[in-house]
Amino acid sequence: MARFKVCVSDYDYPDLAIETAVLEPIGAEVVGLQCRTGEGLAELAADADAILQQYARIPRETIARLKRCKAICRYGVGVDIVDVKAAYEHGIVVTNVPDYCLDEVADHTIALAFMLIRRIPNYVAAAREGRWHWSVGGGPVYRFRSLVWGLIGFGRIAQNMVRKLLAFGFEIVACDPYVSASYMKTWGVTKVTFEEVLARAQLVCVMCPYTPETHHLLHATALARMRPGAMLVNTTRGKIVDNRALHDALTTEHLAAAALDDTEEEPAKLAHWSPASNPLFAHPNCFVTPHVAYVSVEALKECRRVAAENARAVLLGEPPPNPVPP
Repeated sequence: MARFKVCVSDYDYPDLAIETAVLEPIGAEVVGLQCRTGEGLAELAADADAILQQYARIPRETIARLKRCKAICRYGVGVDIVDVKAAYEHGIVVTNVPDYCLDEVADHTIALAFMLIRRIPNYVAAAREGRWHWSVGGGPVYRFRSLVWGLIGFGRIAQNMVRKLLAFGFEIVACDPYVSASYMKTWGVTKVTFEEVLARAQLVCVMCPYTPETHHLLHATALARMRPGAMLVNTTRGKIVDNRALHDALTTEHLAAAALDDTEEEPAKLAHWSPASNPLFAHPNCFVTPHVAYVSVEALKECRRVAAENARAVLLGEPPPNPVPP
């Protein structure tokens, strides 16, 4: 008879061997569910002592029905899909994995940005069509050292990026209301306002978390303030960028190109999805990767292990390594 029951709300890993290796020694049974949207999770996990959560939404209504649950442990960094306040009101600890993909997201963002700056997809498509000339990239290609790189947000991933980017000679500007100009200066970065990032940078990278305040932060008016021919990269949450407004800015060629790691509708969290639902997927100058910026063999192993270790600590009555504040 298992001492604890741990339900994995949903997962796209090949198995749950890592979670089982961490939790089975304390007498926990690990049960894998595939409740990606979160609908019906309260019934499926009614007797769970802890839930490991990937994409399933866990709102207040679900939390109120989880009578035995002591912990909701996110596999990722963001906790916008769980009602943290409601969880603590019902005596449930919420945890996340805050540090596991700092390199991966930074590297993916840089890779997408370099792809846009050098117009790699345009040149590849032209070569396949037999057009073999430097002018077939669809626009000008500038030297890295002549470009202004703008960051919206200057947290740990943005700082990781800057450490790697400075060697290429970019002028880097950033806006972040929670980070001082003097601290940014120690990184070789100039602090400016949000409006100045948009107006000055030829390449703008969105690096801030998703909150009610940052929902559609890049709306039609903000995109119109960007430099003509500028490029946009977003490897954070899709809802920070107004997708319809971005499509318009690309269609009118006010923006030269965009690269996204997720779109506004967040396909991974939907039971049924088609790229036809979002016109950005058909736009020739918008390049979308399927929410993979965090991915590496090492990162996935670390994420799963740490999430399970958080659950183990709570079940044993210990402080978890990575609690999310109430």
